[in-house]
Amino acid sequence: MSLRIRLSRAGAKKRPYHRIVVADSRSPRDGRFIERIGSYNPMVPKDHPDRFNLDVERFKHWVANGAVPSDRVARLASALGLCEKPKVPEQTKKNQPKAKAQERAKAHAEAAAAAAAAPAEAPAEASA
Repeated sequence: MSLRIRLSRAGAKKRPYHRIVVADSRSPRDGRFIERIGSYNPMVPKDHPDRFNLDVERFKHWVANGAVPSDRVARLASALGLCEKPKVPEQTKKNQPKAKAQERAKAHAEAAAAAAAAPAEAPAEASA
Protein backbone atom coordinates (compact mmCIF):
# COMPACT_ATOMS: atom_id res chain seq x y z
CA MET A 1 0.00 0.00 0.00
CA SER A 2 1.59 3.27 -1.10
CA LEU A 3 0.76 6.24 1.06
CA ARG A 4 0.50 9.85 -0.05
CA ILE A 5 0.35 13.03 1.98
CA ARG A 6 -1.98 15.17 -0.09
CA LEU A 7 -4.66 17.83 -0.09
CA SER A 8 -8.32 16.90 0.26
CA ARG A 9 -10.71 19.63 -0.83
CA ALA A 10 -13.42 20.95 1.46
CA GLY A 11 -15.26 24.25 1.61
CA ALA A 12 -17.92 25.79 -0.56
CA LYS A 13 -18.00 26.65 -4.24
CA LYS A 14 -15.34 29.29 -5.02
CA ARG A 15 -14.29 29.23 -1.33
CA PRO A 16 -11.67 26.46 -1.23
CA TYR A 17 -10.34 24.96 1.97
CA HIS A 18 -8.04 21.95 2.01
CA ARG A 19 -7.26 19.33 4.60
CA ILE A 20 -3.82 17.77 4.56
CA VAL A 21 -4.38 14.04 4.88
CA VAL A 22 -2.46 10.80 4.73
CA ALA A 23 -4.27 8.48 2.33
CA ASP A 24 -3.77 5.42 0.20
CA SER A 25 -2.76 6.57 -3.27
CA ARG A 26 -5.63 4.59 -4.81
CA SER A 27 -8.38 6.30 -2.80
CA PRO A 28 -10.25 9.27 -4.30
CA ARG A 29 -9.12 12.84 -3.62
CA ASP A 30 -11.95 13.62 -1.18
CA GLY A 31 -12.53 10.03 -0.14
CA ARG A 32 -11.24 7.77 2.59
CA PHE A 33 -8.07 8.76 4.39
CA ILE A 34 -5.98 7.39 7.23
CA GLU A 35 -5.21 10.51 9.25
CA ARG A 36 -5.74 14.26 9.01
CA ILE A 37 -2.49 16.06 9.84
CA GLY A 38 -3.17 19.67 8.88
CA SER A 39 -5.05 22.23 6.83
CA TYR A 40 -4.45 24.79 4.08
CA ASN A 41 -6.65 27.81 3.47
CA PRO A 42 -5.64 29.66 0.27
CA MET A 43 -8.24 32.39 0.86
CA VAL A 44 -6.35 34.13 3.67
CA PRO A 45 -3.22 36.30 3.12
CA LYS A 46 0.12 34.53 2.75
CA ASP A 47 1.50 35.90 6.00
CA HIS A 48 -1.57 34.90 8.06
CA PRO A 49 -0.85 32.09 10.59
CA ASP A 50 -4.05 30.18 9.69
CA ARG A 51 -3.10 29.81 6.02
CA PHE A 52 -1.07 26.62 6.52
CA ASN A 53 -1.29 24.44 9.65
CA LEU A 54 0.60 21.18 9.91
CA ASP A 55 1.28 18.73 12.73
CA VAL A 56 5.03 18.51 12.16
CA GLU A 57 5.57 15.43 14.33
CA ARG A 58 2.92 13.42 12.48
CA PHE A 59 4.27 14.62 9.11
CA LYS A 60 7.75 13.39 10.04
CA HIS A 61 6.28 10.12 11.34
CA TRP A 62 4.44 9.39 8.10
CA VAL A 63 7.39 10.36 5.90
CA ALA A 64 9.61 8.04 7.97
CA ASN A 65 7.05 5.26 7.38
CA GLY A 66 7.11 5.68 3.61
CA ALA A 67 4.43 8.26 2.85
CA VAL A 68 5.31 10.52 -0.08
CA PRO A 69 4.07 14.12 -0.07
CA SER A 70 2.35 15.40 -3.20
CA ASP A 71 4.03 18.24 -5.10
CA ARG A 72 1.80 20.89 -3.55
CA VAL A 73 2.22 19.57 0.00
CA ALA A 74 5.98 19.27 -0.52
CA ARG A 75 6.07 22.89 -1.69
CA LEU A 76 4.13 24.03 1.38
CA ALA A 77 6.20 21.88 3.76
CA SER A 78 9.46 23.12 2.24
CA ALA A 79 8.64 26.57 3.64
CA LEU A 80 8.87 24.95 7.10
CA GLY A 81 12.07 23.12 6.17
CA LEU A 82 10.49 19.66 6.39
CA CYS A 83 11.34 18.50 2.88
CA GLU A 84 13.00 19.79 -0.25
CA LYS A 85 11.08 21.88 -2.73
CA PRO A 86 10.03 19.88 -5.81
CA LYS A 87 11.64 20.85 -9.09
CA VAL A 88 9.51 22.71 -11.59
CA PRO A 89 10.18 21.65 -15.18
CA GLU A 90 11.84 24.36 -17.27
CA GLN A 91 9.82 23.81 -20.40
CA THR A 92 6.26 22.63 -20.82
CA LYS A 93 4.12 22.25 -23.91
CA LYS A 94 2.78 25.76 -23.43
CA ASN A 95 6.30 27.18 -23.54
CA GLN A 96 7.51 25.29 -26.61
CA PRO A 97 6.39 27.85 -29.21
CA LYS A 98 8.15 30.58 -27.24
CA ALA A 99 11.30 28.49 -27.00
CA LYS A 100 11.27 27.78 -30.74
CA ALA A 101 10.74 31.48 -31.49
CA GLN A 102 13.66 32.36 -29.22
CA GLU A 103 15.86 29.79 -30.98
CA ARG A 104 14.92 31.24 -34.39
CA ALA A 105 15.64 34.77 -33.18
CA LYS A 106 18.99 33.68 -31.80
CA ALA A 107 19.91 31.94 -35.08
CA HIS A 108 18.81 35.03 -37.04
CA ALA A 109 20.95 37.29 -34.82
CA GLU A 110 23.97 35.01 -35.28
CA ALA A 111 23.47 34.98 -39.05
CA ALA A 112 23.20 38.79 -39.10
CA ALA A 113 26.36 39.09 -37.02
CA ALA A 114 28.20 36.73 -39.36
CA ALA A 115 26.98 38.67 -42.41
CA ALA A 116 28.13 41.95 -40.86
CA ALA A 117 31.53 40.49 -40.02
CA ALA A 118 32.09 39.03 -43.53
CA PRO A 119 32.20 42.38 -45.47
CA ALA A 120 34.46 43.91 -42.84
CA GLU A 121 36.98 41.13 -43.37
CA ALA A 122 36.88 41.30 -47.20
CA PRO A 123 38.48 44.79 -47.62
CA ALA A 124 41.22 43.88 -45.18
CA GLU A 125 42.12 40.86 -47.31
CA ALA A 126 41.97 42.84 -50.58
CA SER A 127 44.42 45.50 -49.40
CA ALA A 128 46.98 42.96 -48.28
